[in-house]
Amino acid sequence: MELMTIPHAVADGSGLELASYYAQHMALVDGVAYGWTANGDPHELRSGVRQVGVGRDTWFALLDDGTLQRWNTLDGVPTTLMRGVSSFAAGNSGWFGIDTAGVLWHGSGALPPQRIADNVVAASIGDSADYYITRDGALWVKGLAHRGQYGDGKLTATTAFVTTARDALAVKAHTGHAIHLRRDGVVLGTGGNRYGPLGTHGLGDKADRWGRVFDSAVTIATGSRHSAAIRADGSLWVWGGAFGVAPTKLHEHIAVVAAGDTSTIARTVDGTLLQWDESKLPRQIVLRRK
Repeated sequence: MELMTIPHAVADGSGLELASYYAQHMALVDGVAYGWTANGDPHELRSGVRQVGVGRDTWFALLDDGTLQRWNTLDGVPTTLMRGVSSFAAGNSGWFGIDTAGVLWHGSGALPPQRIADNVVAASIGDSADYYITRDGALWVKGLAHRGQYGDGKLTATTAFVTTARDALAVKAHTGHAIHLRRDGVVLGTGGNRYGPLGTHGLGDKADRWGRVFDSAVTIATGSRHSAAIRADGSLWVWGGAFGVAPTKLHEHIAVVAAGDTSTIARTVDGTLLQWDESKLPRQIVLRRK
């Protein structure tokens, strides 16, 4: 394993095909990673990629050979963080890498990555708390708790990871809040909810326990102010921020979604890339190869 110093990504902006963190976005199409800022034109960044991620002035790519890389500008030289990675997440505390054996590693600064847990299938790092899910569906958390990030009533941080939920399938964390997808399709949220990323659950302050936010989801995403989910019929639903606290159907025939600050990025089942910015009318993103 190789490790170099990296800047913080602050909140998790990683995704298999789409990634968004505030105004920075990435898309992965046919193994090629593209990046852009705000409503700018996408730039081709890397080929041979299978997962992408963004942070504050930070770009990540997981290559086909399992190498996790990071760079600081769109045309910057990449730094290798770890090899043998199957998936990753990056946020305020550093980065998570899940290796091919299901071992979760955490890297930060110049120290070697630390082994965290075994049998891990998913992970997410927010701006204040870190989460991972094991093969048995247990959701684990460690970090700040002042906004209710633990989801079990705790308002005091722990020194080690503790279980906070069961039957979890996916988890996404951002600015003082997190949402997770339960195996039955229910989306639950906890933490700060000033702008409504948790819907009406704890609206205006915080929710210190996981609460039901949405039903019948197969994919979830969350940004700084809003969250999104896709149902099995391909319908895209959003809530929070400019969309209001009640889940609103935004589009149909959607396969993948990512959420930033005011931006929502999605790919339709036919491969069309769309971007909303506090609007119910998206722009189509056109990718151009070098």
